[in-house]
Amino acid sequence: MARVKRAVNALKKRRKIFKLAKGYFGAKSKQYRPATEAVMKSLSYAYTGRRLRKRDFRRLWIVRINAAARMNGLSYSRMMNGLKNAGVEMNRKMLAELAVYDAAAFAKLCDIAKENKSC
Repeated sequence: MARVKRAVNALKKRRKIFKLAKGYFGAKSKQYRPATEAVMKSLSYAYTGRRLRKRDFRRLWIVRINAAARMNGLSYSRMMNGLKNAGVEMNRKMLAELAVYDAAAFAKLCDIAKENKSC
């Protein structure tokens, strides 16, 4: 069997890792093994962070909607239930935007929710 020498491929592999590790402190950007470990760890953190970001934004929107709904005499859950019963299909992001930037429109939505509450 022929001998395989990996000079070019190994160098490309190392360059790829060092490019990702650029800016890391100390040995993590200069030596291959610590750089590999740091890059693997940071890629896993980035993967997790992309999923956590979605949760964090949803929580933020719910907090904003709840605060604005309470200013209009409703709780978050009663407002969402009233909107659902009224057939208003608006996502939480848009509701939060209305709560922050257009209080009059949000108040109208609260009135719709009050009219269509189930209890």
